[in-house]
Amino acid sequence: MTARTRAAALLGLVLTALCVALGPAGPAAAHAVVVATTPQRDEVLGYAPREVLVTFSETIAVVPGRVQVLAPDGKRINVGEPEVRDRTIRIALRPSDRPLGTYLVSYRVISADSHPVAGSFTFAAGAPSATPPEPALAESESPGGVLVPAAKYLGYLGLLLAVGPPLLAATIWPRRRSRRGATATALVGLGLVAAGTLGTWVGQAAQVVGAPVGQLSPADLRAVADSDVGVVLAVRLALVGLAAILLPTVLRGAVDRSPAGPGVAGRVRGWALAAVGLAGFVTWPLAGHPVASPLPPVSIALGTLHVAGVTAWLGGLFALTVFLLRGTHRRVLARILPAWSRLATLAVAWLVAAGLGQAVIELGRPAALWGSTYGRLLLAKAALLAGVLAVAAGQRRLIRRRIAADRPRWVARAAGVELAVTAVVLALTAVLVQTPPGRSVGTAADGVSREGVAQSLTTDLFTLQFDIYPAVAGTANSLHAYVYTPQAKELPVAEWTVTAALPEAGIEPITVDVFALEPHHGSAEIHFPVAGEWTLRISARTSEIDRSTATTTVTIR
Repeated sequence: MTARTRAAALLGLVLTALCVALGPAGPAAAHAVVVATTPQRDEVLGYAPREVLVTFSETIAVVPGRVQVLAPDGKRINVGEPEVRDRTIRIALRPSDRPLGTYLVSYRVISADSHPVAGSFTFAAGAPSATPPEPALAESESPGGVLVPAAKYLGYLGLLLAVGPPLLAATIWPRRRSRRGATATALVGLGLVAAGTLGTWVGQAAQVVGAPVGQLSPADLRAVADSDVGVVLAVRLALVGLAAILLPTVLRGAVDRSPAGPGVAGRVRGWALAAVGLAGFVTWPLAGHPVASPLPPVSIALGTLHVAGVTAWLGGLFALTVFLLRGTHRRVLARILPAWSRLATLAVAWLVAAGLGQAVIELGRPAALWGSTYGRLLLAKAALLAGVLAVAAGQRRLIRRRIAADRPRWVARAAGVELAVTAVVLALTAVLVQTPPGRSVGTAADGVSREGVAQSLTTDLFTLQFDIYPAVAGTANSLHAYVYTPQAKELPVAEWTVTAALPEAGIEPITVDVFALEPHHGSAEIHFPVAGEWTLRISARTSEIDRSTATTTVTIR
């Protein structure tokens, strides 16, 4: 089997693992969560508010035109552009024409770690509407589909191919073995990184706009360039181009070395390529969780170290398996394998240490390890990685006993197992970076428990909104009633009359004393001796001659 055939077989195995790991993708998850709202989600107010506040767990940016408040009649009621201060959005509502019923707040924003966040919640002025309003533009649950995780996986795979073969070619490659395959593989890897970056760009545009990829316009794609993640992706593409220019000349210089060394020009190109590679590594954490972590500089440094370690290890293992294990003399392998073992051990130590540090920061607390999707994915990734490291440890023992060079086929098979399993690990990583970190679990804003009874009643004279809490027999219940004109204006009440009866149990109407807290707002304490379907009559006199009564049935538990 030729080196080209072995490379094709391993790549086929990797791509198959990608399909299995990603399968039918679920919705892309966002990373900022709503931690507080005013009014609270599902809250029932006695009035229509003048503004809505939404606070997130991290700094956000509003997607223009995608934050709105819909009134009970379905009309957009927010005015002007929402005001953003750090983590909070302030949405001003029209000072007039704020009807009673259920209001819907919908939003689409960009979190600090570049992931779009979309959602909605409702609250009510008076009693909830029978039919809550719906957003004029439905928020797509998964506008990017499988594109974003697949693009990230493609980028990871390209990074392995772009880094590992050149690293071996510049360090432990035998002088008489051609570096042409390693150079070609690295260039293919750079192409995959570029393709993955462009795919991430398109997926980001789809998630920001909330539209399928096929409906994106050139303006939607250009808009990504104005975001922080767009700048990072553009820099990555530029670095890929520089690496593609420098890499062939650096590897050619590694072949034609004189006893005095590669020369000043060769060293300059080598250091330039190393600098480009380091800068490229940094772009990965800059477009993900580390930017929004509690310790951004530490997280970015750990992320860079983790990416560098995994690409050096797995990319080098790929190059060793495909190009060097077969066709290399035993004595040459006996020198190469120990050097590779030392390099791989150092790379694995980097990635494990950096990975543990990242996990501690992103989980926030031990319970998130098994209590969040992020933690469970992390456990699966760690379990697979532990198995790979066990196989690698077996290979290291053979190398230390100086018998690995005599068993190249066994070493190649073991390396193939490592690469196949780590292909799944990379797929889990592509999903992991799209999953909210464990530290965000439990921070989402709680809704108001909708206990008690709340209703909206209409008479020929006014609209009556009332609520009874907790609507339980044998205890004190609070009743609040509000009276409005048909145009939703507050209507002062001169006199209240409230009675409650349970005819089926032979309980005649009980008169309840009402206290006027505001001109249009009455409050009372009401006792229901037994549970059942009580008949409630609320009468309001609004002038010397105008009086109307609303009658309804309420369930008392």
